[in-house]
Amino acid sequence: MQVVTECYVRGVSTRRVDGLVRTLGLEGMSKSQVSELAKELDPVVESFRNRPLDDRPYTFVWLDAISQRCREGGRVVSVVTAIATGVNRNGHREILGLDVFTTEDEAGWTAFLRSLVARGLSGVKLVTSDAHSGLKAAIAAEIPGCCWQRCRTHFMRNLLSKVPKNAQGLVATLVRSIFAQPTSKEVWAQHKRVCEELERRFPQAAEMLQDASEDILAFTTFPESVWRQIWSNNPQERVNREIRRRSDVVGIFPNRKAIIRLIGAVLCEYNDEWMVTRRYMSIGALEKAQAAAGGDDSTPNLESEEEPVLVEQLAA
Repeated sequence: MQVVTECYVRGVSTRRVDGLVRTLGLEGMSKSQVSELAKELDPVVESFRNRPLDDRPYTFVWLDAISQRCREGGRVVSVVTAIATGVNRNGHREILGLDVFTTEDEAGWTAFLRSLVARGLSGVKLVTSDAHSGLKAAIAAEIPGCCWQRCRTHFMRNLLSKVPKNAQGLVATLVRSIFAQPTSKEVWAQHKRVCEELERRFPQAAEMLQDASEDILAFTTFPESVWRQIWSNNPQERVNREIRRRSDVVGIFPNRKAIIRLIGAVLCEYNDEWMVTRRYMSIGALEKAQAAAGGDDSTPNLESEEEPVLVEQLAA
């Protein structure tokens, strides 16, 4: 039974499980039998999903969702699997929550975040996610007082859709130069210069970049040592890829409980691994982040900044 359950979590197909069981001298294993044995995971996953979040404060939180297909009411529908990841007070990454809802809208995200807060989520200073309007509204309502960082990777994809394909490489290089600056003031100054450069050739892209300044540069409020970890959802995307690899073997789940069972087991593994590996962030950086977010930081004054030639060199 343990072998079959482990194969299920690892994303081994039912056909291969059947072959494995036969090599062990048994008669074989059908898909329904595998599903029944996999239900042994339910108590473990439910305990993991409903555990108290008592390792607070969770200074940084990442939110993301992936779609899965399952059977409901005699037909196949797409549902949303929401995953929350955070950094606890010891600097380790932690899976905070998992849920499945019908539509990625404000109501679904609100219920999900409300459940996290009820379990003890607190001390959040920055939430990183994509720019889904329902998610943004839910963050503002359920985690008041925190900053919101728009994932730079998602934003870049949206921005490049505003420029011709033959110019996308140039624009991507210009925008990346914003995030390559070493200090907060230089990041904001470079953002201003890139907007001015884009205005001459790609006004729509320039307007989009300017309007999103507060959202994509929210990370500059925090210590430079954690910028790379908080300015995008890339750490969560790596987890998502592994989830997709294992869930693609299933294809269509029989119900929502099956989705939670498999993905929850995968996330349990990740969470256990993160707890015994080295810290994702230092405790000193987290303390500085808490202090920085609680101060009266404002957008740097750009008037006194010197004009580097980086943008002109890249555009030449």
